[in-house]
Amino acid sequence: MVLSTPVLGVVMLIYLMIIFYLGWIGYKKTERSEDYMVAGRKINPYILALSYGATFISTSAIIGFGGAAGALGMGLLWLAVMNIVVGIFIAFVIFGSRTRRMGAKLDAVTFPELLGRRFQSRFIQGFSGALIGIFMPLYAGIVLIGGARFVETALGIDYDVAVLILTVIVAAYVITGGLIAVMYTDALQGALMFIGMAVLLVLTYIKLGGVTAAHSALTAMDNLVPESLAAGGHLGWTSMPAFGSPIWWTLVSTLVLGVGIGVLAQPQLAVRYMTVKDDRALNRAVLVGGPFILMMTGVAFTVGALSNVYFFNKLGIISVVAAKGNTDLIMPEYINSAMPELFVILFMLVLLAAAMSTLSSQFHTMGTAIGHDFYRQYIKKGELGQTINITRAGIAFTIIASVIFAYILPISIIARATAIFFGLCAAAFLPIYTGALFWKRMTKQGAIASLLVGTFASLFWITFIHAKEAVPLGISQAIFGKATILTGTWTVVDPILIATPLAFIAAIMVSLATKPSPQEHLDKCYK
Repeated sequence: MVLSTPVLGVVMLIYLMIIFYLGWIGYKKTERSEDYMVAGRKINPYILALSYGATFISTSAIIGFGGAAGALGMGLLWLAVMNIVVGIFIAFVIFGSRTRRMGAKLDAVTFPELLGRRFQSRFIQGFSGALIGIFMPLYAGIVLIGGARFVETALGIDYDVAVLILTVIVAAYVITGGLIAVMYTDALQGALMFIGMAVLLVLTYIKLGGVTAAHSALTAMDNLVPESLAAGGHLGWTSMPAFGSPIWWTLVSTLVLGVGIGVLAQPQLAVRYMTVKDDRALNRAVLVGGPFILMMTGVAFTVGALSNVYFFNKLGIISVVAAKGNTDLIMPEYINSAMPELFVILFMLVLLAAAMSTLSSQFHTMGTAIGHDFYRQYIKKGELGQTINITRAGIAFTIIASVIFAYILPISIIARATAIFFGLCAAAFLPIYTGALFWKRMTKQGAIASLLVGTFASLFWITFIHAKEAVPLGISQAIFGKATILTGTWTVVDPILIATPLAFIAAIMVSLATKPSPQEHLDKCYK
């Protein structure tokens, strides 16, 4: 179905006018570097919650992971549980409060700067900024893919054009308005996402004859699992894969744990804790963030799996076949085929909102990582200068890199690329971030060891052992003459389960073997 142009045009015009108005407000309120970086540390808790949720839940969750659920089934709902428990409660109540207080005491305005100032290390700040600047464009690229794929399907326009449209719109208000503009627009986009997903769930159950009928029909489709998936351990769309099978390892270690744990160390999310004035605001944000994440992930994973029932009833095929083997097209195909035209217009706004909210945060984070953390603090040794202008240039550079990724990445990549980036962040940042907040005895040397071990262990595992990445990369084949240097179960174990524990061990052992930080500095950080 291609949407009615006049109706869509009016809706899009109104939406974009509101977005640019909020961006203009952000621009007018951005007077200091602190405003551009951390929104002046005075954001309303409900705006924080919606901005955090909208940044966290992008088109990668709705399109990519919804499509993954269409292929793998409702076992992905365990990720929804992880997202709420870890990504909201633990993140806000435990990590968020300490991050906010330490960030204010150390006058840190970015996530890498928080780590660098806690351990009095320009190297940590610069390396962290470079890591974000190099690898976050991969994540931004797949968010662009998710939004562009739906626009392509709904409007019948070229995919490359859809990518450029999304990029130009987001870049316009991020580069000018900074984090205030990002969080204001995120809050509006988050509200749209919540409404759209709630309506999608209701319409899906109506279309499939009710909750019981829909789930019973999906359970009865176990015999339709393709042979290739059944051989990998797929037992049906309402069952977990066979324990220890390749699909079980992919679902549990890569998707559930990779994203569910990796969320704690996402730079674009961690910086949001520093945008409110007190812990009370963070606690209030939990009450909004929890239901928001439940609606976003729970609906996407449920509807993605149930799309199999719809396509079987209508066409006699399962979702993966309807999407011609590209799981990233399952949700767009289902929504465009099953939903009324008016809702498809609404949902296109939902996906645009999801893409734009996450992209704006990613572009801002990448720009500050390159301009502020790597260039100013590491290269220029903290020399005062045009930080905002350099940051804007960094944003422009990473936008170009993200668009290139959106053009060159293969099909069915959204969920996997998201898990790769989240897992890399967990291995590189979670041990050093946890130590910075909760362990006074962690030293500068221990922090550096943890950062380096986590980063390079994760990249090594991706390149030489984890088959999903190592085989298409071909580096192991070129060097060692075999696709992966290990065989068997090791090739399906996600890097997060190897690299993150190694980074924690490195942090502890090196810290205990080196001299603690000066007491006066620790007092400044923790009291």
